[in-house]
Amino acid sequence: MDGKGRWLDNVFVERLWRSVKYEDIYLRAYETPRALQQGLDRYFQFYNTRRRHASLNRRTPDAVYFGGMTMPSAA
Repeated sequence: MDGKGRWLDNVFVERLWRSVKYEDIYLRAYETPRALQQGLDRYFQFYNTRRRHASLNRRTPDAVYFGGMTMPSAA
């Protein structure tokens, strides 16, 4: 069981939001909440499908997650 306030719980989320801020939000300086929402939708699409990650052996998160999965064949 993880203890309440355990530092490791937030490490991954904090690292993700650091990337989001420095690679998108600070560069684009969105004017409205709607523009921010659209920008975040675009960024997370990019982050998961095209941005290669060093910690994933230069693969995308989608390639890692869906790469080993196979669809069961119909009976």
